[in-house]
Amino acid sequence: MPNPLTIAVPKGRVTRPLTELFERAGIDASALLSDDRRLTRDSADGSLRFLLLKPDDVPTYVEYGAADLGVSGRDVLLERRYELYQPLDLGIGRCRMVVAAQRGSVAPAVPRVATKYQHIASEYFARRGIQAEIIYVQGSVELAPLVGLAHLIVDLVETGTTLSENDLEERELVLDVSSVLVANRAQYKLRRAEVAPVVERLRRVLG
Repeated sequence: MPNPLTIAVPKGRVTRPLTELFERAGIDASALLSDDRRLTRDSADGSLRFLLLKPDDVPTYVEYGAADLGVSGRDVLLERRYELYQPLDLGIGRCRMVVAAQRGSVAPAVPRVATKYQHIASEYFARRGIQAEIIYVQGSVELAPLVGLAHLIVDLVETGTTLSENDLEERELVLDVSSVLVANRAQYKLRRAEVAPVVERLRRVLG
Protein backbone atom coordinates (compact mmCIF):
# COMPACT_ATOMS: atom_id res chain seq x y z
CA MET A 1 0.00 0.00 0.00
CA PRO A 2 1.37 3.50 -0.82
CA ASN A 3 2.22 5.88 1.99
CA PRO A 4 -0.92 7.49 3.41
CA LEU A 5 -1.52 11.17 2.82
CA THR A 6 -0.55 12.78 6.12
CA ILE A 7 -2.57 15.66 7.57
CA ALA A 8 -1.45 17.55 10.68
CA VAL A 9 -4.37 18.81 12.75
CA PRO A 10 -4.50 20.89 15.95
CA LYS A 11 -5.74 19.38 19.18
CA GLY A 12 -8.33 21.49 20.94
CA ARG A 13 -11.39 23.53 20.14
CA VAL A 14 -11.29 23.15 16.34
CA THR A 15 -10.97 19.35 16.33
CA ARG A 16 -14.71 18.64 16.29
CA PRO A 17 -15.74 21.32 13.74
CA LEU A 18 -12.80 20.27 11.57
CA THR A 19 -13.88 16.62 11.74
CA GLU A 20 -17.42 17.62 10.79
CA LEU A 21 -16.11 19.66 7.85
CA PHE A 22 -14.02 16.72 6.61
CA GLU A 23 -16.99 14.36 6.93
CA ARG A 24 -19.25 16.75 4.97
CA ALA A 25 -16.60 16.71 2.25
CA GLY A 26 -16.63 12.90 2.16
CA ILE A 27 -13.25 12.61 3.87
CA ASP A 28 -13.14 9.94 6.58
CA ALA A 29 -11.86 11.76 9.67
CA SER A 30 -13.83 9.84 12.29
CA ALA A 31 -10.57 8.62 13.86
CA LEU A 32 -9.98 12.16 15.13
CA LEU A 33 -12.78 11.76 17.65
CA SER A 34 -11.52 8.51 19.18
CA ASP A 35 -11.26 8.84 22.95
CA ASP A 36 -7.64 7.82 23.45
CA ARG A 37 -4.16 9.30 23.61
CA ARG A 38 -2.84 8.21 20.20
CA LEU A 39 -1.12 11.05 18.37
CA THR A 40 -1.34 9.35 14.95
CA ARG A 41 -4.66 8.07 13.63
CA ASP A 42 -5.43 6.41 10.31
CA SER A 43 -8.62 6.46 8.29
CA ALA A 44 -10.47 3.15 7.96
CA ASP A 45 -9.09 2.50 4.47
CA GLY A 46 -5.55 3.53 5.42
CA SER A 47 -5.34 6.26 2.77
CA LEU A 48 -5.11 9.09 5.31
CA ARG A 49 -3.02 9.55 8.43
CA PHE A 50 -3.77 12.31 10.92
CA LEU A 51 -1.18 13.77 13.30
CA LEU A 52 -2.67 15.38 16.41
CA LEU A 53 -0.43 18.26 17.46
CA LYS A 54 -0.35 21.40 19.54
CA PRO A 55 -1.64 24.22 17.30
CA ASP A 56 1.72 26.05 17.26
CA ASP A 57 3.49 22.93 15.97
CA VAL A 58 1.27 22.14 12.97
CA PRO A 59 3.03 24.45 10.46
CA THR A 60 6.46 23.13 11.49
CA TYR A 61 5.49 19.54 10.67
CA VAL A 62 4.13 20.66 7.30
CA GLU A 63 7.08 22.92 6.50
CA TYR A 64 9.60 20.12 7.05
CA GLY A 65 7.59 17.53 5.12
CA ALA A 66 6.55 15.34 8.06
CA ALA A 67 2.97 16.12 6.98
CA ASP A 68 1.65 16.80 3.48
CA LEU A 69 -1.21 19.03 4.62
CA GLY A 70 -2.12 20.79 7.85
CA VAL A 71 -4.72 22.96 9.49
CA SER A 72 -3.38 26.07 11.20
CA GLY A 73 -4.69 29.33 12.60
CA ARG A 74 -3.84 32.37 10.52
CA ASP A 75 -2.35 33.97 13.66
CA VAL A 76 0.32 31.25 13.95
CA LEU A 77 1.22 31.51 10.26
CA LEU A 78 1.64 35.28 10.40
CA GLU A 79 3.53 35.33 13.69
CA ARG A 80 5.99 32.60 12.76
CA ARG A 81 6.24 33.69 9.08
CA TYR A 82 5.97 30.25 7.55
CA GLU A 83 6.44 29.81 3.80
CA LEU A 84 3.56 27.43 3.17
CA TYR A 85 1.01 27.17 0.40
CA GLN A 86 -2.42 28.16 1.70
CA PRO A 87 -5.05 26.85 -0.73
CA LEU A 88 -8.14 27.31 1.47
CA ASP A 89 -9.55 29.29 4.37
CA LEU A 90 -11.67 26.68 6.17
CA GLY A 91 -13.84 29.22 7.95
CA ILE A 92 -13.68 27.46 11.32
CA GLY A 93 -12.06 28.49 14.59
CA ARG A 94 -13.04 32.09 13.93
CA CYS A 95 -11.85 34.71 16.40
CA ARG A 96 -10.16 38.09 16.27
CA MET A 97 -6.87 39.54 17.43
CA VAL A 98 -7.35 42.82 19.24
CA VAL A 99 -5.63 45.54 21.18
CA ALA A 100 -7.18 45.74 24.65
CA ALA A 101 -6.62 47.80 27.77
CA GLN A 102 -7.96 48.27 31.26
CA ARG A 103 -11.38 49.90 31.05
CA GLY A 104 -11.11 53.70 31.04
CA SER A 105 -7.30 53.79 31.04
CA VAL A 106 -5.23 56.06 28.80
CA ALA A 107 -2.11 54.64 27.15
CA PRO A 108 1.01 56.83 26.88
CA ALA A 109 2.59 57.82 23.56
CA VAL A 110 5.10 54.97 23.93
CA PRO A 111 3.02 52.17 25.43
CA ARG A 112 4.22 48.86 26.82
CA VAL A 113 2.32 46.05 25.09
CA ALA A 114 2.12 42.51 26.50
CA THR A 115 1.52 39.76 23.98
CA LYS A 116 2.42 36.31 22.73
CA TYR A 117 2.40 37.73 19.19
CA GLN A 118 5.53 39.86 19.12
CA HIS A 119 5.95 40.17 15.35
CA ILE A 120 2.31 40.86 14.61
CA ALA A 121 2.07 43.43 17.39
CA SER A 122 5.33 45.17 16.44
CA GLU A 123 4.28 45.48 12.81
CA TYR A 124 0.79 46.66 13.73
CA PHE A 125 1.98 49.51 15.94
CA ALA A 126 4.78 50.42 13.51
CA ARG A 127 2.21 50.83 10.70
CA ARG A 128 0.36 53.26 12.94
CA GLY A 129 3.53 55.21 13.72
CA ILE A 130 3.62 54.13 17.37
CA GLN A 131 6.94 53.09 18.89
CA ALA A 132 5.55 50.50 21.28
CA GLU A 133 7.66 48.46 23.70
CA ILE A 134 6.64 44.84 23.15
CA ILE A 135 6.80 42.52 26.17
CA TYR A 136 6.57 38.80 25.45
CA VAL A 137 4.25 36.79 27.69
CA GLN A 138 3.21 33.21 27.02
CA GLY A 139 -0.11 33.11 28.88
CA SER A 140 -2.52 34.95 31.19
CA VAL A 141 -1.84 38.06 29.14
CA GLU A 142 -4.99 39.71 30.57
CA LEU A 143 -3.17 40.09 33.88
CA ALA A 144 -0.49 42.39 32.48
CA PRO A 145 -2.44 45.69 32.55
CA LEU A 146 -3.96 44.91 35.94
CA VAL A 147 -0.58 44.69 37.71
CA GLY A 148 1.21 47.43 35.79
CA LEU A 149 3.34 45.23 33.54
CA ALA A 150 1.86 46.75 30.39
CA HIS A 151 -0.52 49.48 29.26
CA LEU A 152 -2.01 47.41 26.44
CA ILE A 153 -2.27 43.80 25.36
CA VAL A 154 -2.58 42.15 21.96
CA ASP A 155 -4.41 38.85 22.16
CA LEU A 156 -7.00 36.57 20.58
CA VAL A 157 -10.62 37.08 21.54
CA GLU A 158 -13.57 34.85 20.74
CA THR A 159 -16.48 36.18 22.81
CA GLY A 160 -14.82 38.92 24.86
CA THR A 161 -15.96 37.36 28.13
CA THR A 162 -12.44 36.92 29.55
CA LEU A 163 -11.61 40.56 28.83
CA SER A 164 -14.79 41.75 30.46
CA GLU A 165 -14.29 39.61 33.56
CA ASN A 166 -10.84 41.14 34.00
CA ASP A 167 -12.05 44.74 33.59
CA LEU A 168 -10.51 45.05 30.12
CA GLU A 169 -12.02 46.45 26.93
CA GLU A 170 -11.27 46.08 23.23
CA ARG A 171 -9.67 49.15 21.69
CA GLU A 172 -8.71 48.15 18.14
CA LEU A 173 -9.00 45.20 15.76
CA VAL A 174 -5.61 43.91 14.61
CA LEU A 175 -6.85 41.11 12.33
CA ASP A 176 -9.56 38.48 11.89
CA VAL A 177 -8.37 34.93 12.46
CA SER A 178 -9.65 31.57 11.19
CA SER A 179 -8.23 28.13 10.41
CA VAL A 180 -6.42 27.71 7.10
CA LEU A 181 -5.51 24.61 5.12
CA VAL A 182 -1.75 24.67 4.52
CA ALA A 183 0.48 22.51 2.36
CA ASN A 184 4.17 21.79 1.97
CA ARG A 185 4.94 23.34 -1.41
CA ALA A 186 7.14 20.47 -2.60
CA GLN A 187 4.76 17.76 -1.39
CA TYR A 188 1.83 19.57 -2.99
CA LYS A 189 3.51 19.09 -6.35
CA LEU A 190 4.92 15.60 -5.76
CA ARG A 191 1.65 14.19 -4.40
CA ARG A 192 -0.72 16.34 -6.39
CA ALA A 193 -2.80 13.35 -7.52
CA GLU A 194 -3.62 12.61 -3.87
CA VAL A 195 -3.68 16.15 -2.46
CA ALA A 196 -5.77 17.87 -5.14
CA PRO A 197 -8.93 15.75 -4.63
CA VAL A 198 -8.87 16.47 -0.87
CA VAL A 199 -8.53 20.21 -1.49
CA GLU A 200 -11.27 20.17 -4.15
CA ARG A 201 -13.73 18.28 -1.94
CA LEU A 202 -13.23 20.82 0.83
CA ARG A 203 -13.53 23.71 -1.63
CA ARG A 204 -16.89 22.41 -2.90
CA VAL A 205 -18.28 22.08 0.63
CA LEU A 206 -17.12 25.57 1.55
CA GLY A 207 -18.79 26.96 -1.54
